[in-house]
Amino acid sequence: MTPSLDELVAWLGRWSAGRGPMYLLLAARVRQLIDEGLLPPGAPLPPDRRLATALSVGRTTVVAAYDTLRQEGRLVRRQGSGTRVAPTALTPPGPRPPETSNPMFLHLLEPSDGVILLSCAAPPSPPALVAESYARIVLPTDDLGYHPAGLPVLRAAVARRYRARGVPTEPDQILVTTGAQQGIGLLTRLLVAPGDAVLVEAPSYPGALDLFREAAAVPTPVAVGPDGLDVAAAVEVMERRRPALAYVVPHLHNPTGTVLPPLLGRRLVEAAEAYGVPLVEDEVLSELRFDDPAGPDASAGAAVPPLSSYGREVIGVGSLSKCVWGGLRTGWVRGPAPLIARLARLKALHDLGSDVPGQLVAARLLDSFEPLLRARVAELRAGHDLLRAELARRLPSWECPPAVGGQTLWVRLPYGDGVSFAQIALRHGVAVLPGSTMDALGGSGRMLRLHFLLAPDTLTEAVRRLAAAWAEYRPGVASGPGTALHAIAV
Repeated sequence: MTPSLDELVAWLGRWSAGRGPMYLLLAARVRQLIDEGLLPPGAPLPPDRRLATALSVGRTTVVAAYDTLRQEGRLVRRQGSGTRVAPTALTPPGPRPPETSNPMFLHLLEPSDGVILLSCAAPPSPPALVAESYARIVLPTDDLGYHPAGLPVLRAAVARRYRARGVPTEPDQILVTTGAQQGIGLLTRLLVAPGDAVLVEAPSYPGALDLFREAAAVPTPVAVGPDGLDVAAAVEVMERRRPALAYVVPHLHNPTGTVLPPLLGRRLVEAAEAYGVPLVEDEVLSELRFDDPAGPDASAGAAVPPLSSYGREVIGVGSLSKCVWGGLRTGWVRGPAPLIARLARLKALHDLGSDVPGQLVAARLLDSFEPLLRARVAELRAGHDLLRAELARRLPSWECPPAVGGQTLWVRLPYGDGVSFAQIALRHGVAVLPGSTMDALGGSGRMLRLHFLLAPDTLTEAVRRLAAAWAEYRPGVASGPGTALHAIAV
């Protein structure tokens, strides 16, 4: 597979977050991609100027890196035919499985090196209640520990949570997963075949887009506006294409933060049922609203009814990763009991069931969830206000509307593009997520997704670094090969 320019830039990752001449750092990372087989023999590489612009470096940096690899025999450069990986370059035998080029995941896979990660929105540490819950759990003494559908006590707790939100649910309608990502992955494997159309929002959660690409599906994007998904356009796609699956984030949309009005949500559900399209609702962020429209005495979950309150066939995907802690790795799928049974059989093939101690902890947390959720929302509101204030102070030209909840801001740059600016930001010690990596329509080029989950002093330092990067940034005018690497220290 020949990567696009954006995919190659994502694969390069934090190539410049090291010490030494820039061209050697770039050559080292391209060498690694060739040796790992991600860049197969004969694969074309971008022209010098295009890659230099995308990486925000001088053209001579790219030329010197290419020449270094040419001298090693890893690249072939010919006038008129460009630069290609050498035919004799080593590559693992057999077809390569798809691998993510998503910068959100690549930043997690690589050591931080002092880089402040604004690219992956997740609580930086577990609340004290998590450790306390682990200390109090009692493991069963007469249990094999294999529960592909999930521990009965946790399935019952999740079902109660849905009932409290106005959605009648029984335990056999719940599948426990290792995070919401596994839930989306299992649904994709079960419902989507190569070549199938999948309705997605534009922009959307990039982890889901990766899963659909892995399944060789054809993403069919529908734009998200100020009021959320363009439901009229989504209904037209359902009628015309009959997609194998529709994946939406209607409440506190990731990344825009929009909330789909209830009437439009009901229309979307009715259309999905009419055209026989499985509708998957990502609910991971839905309970993190800052102001509760249902009133101070209502539970947080009652503020925004899930789409499943409008139709029995809606498939919900949730987790505790955002409300509690990503390391807990407890998620779920809610849907019709026959579908859940099929998903459980599929899950058994992969892991025989999720971690039992973690499920016991999750059940305890859900039984007394409201205080924990209120504390998390208060922390998020404070982080949101601080990040917006710092951006307004140091980067007043950036367009940064307030969010009504969730964990991120959807920021528009006044000029340039998010991919090339992210390269400059990385060299200043802060990783950001460009909007184009989340948009199957190819839009959102000027957008960045920034989260506000870090400690106040770290958020303040992150914005200081962003401001320094912005002062240096000139779209289309790359810095020279001798650009000094900035010292990185948190």
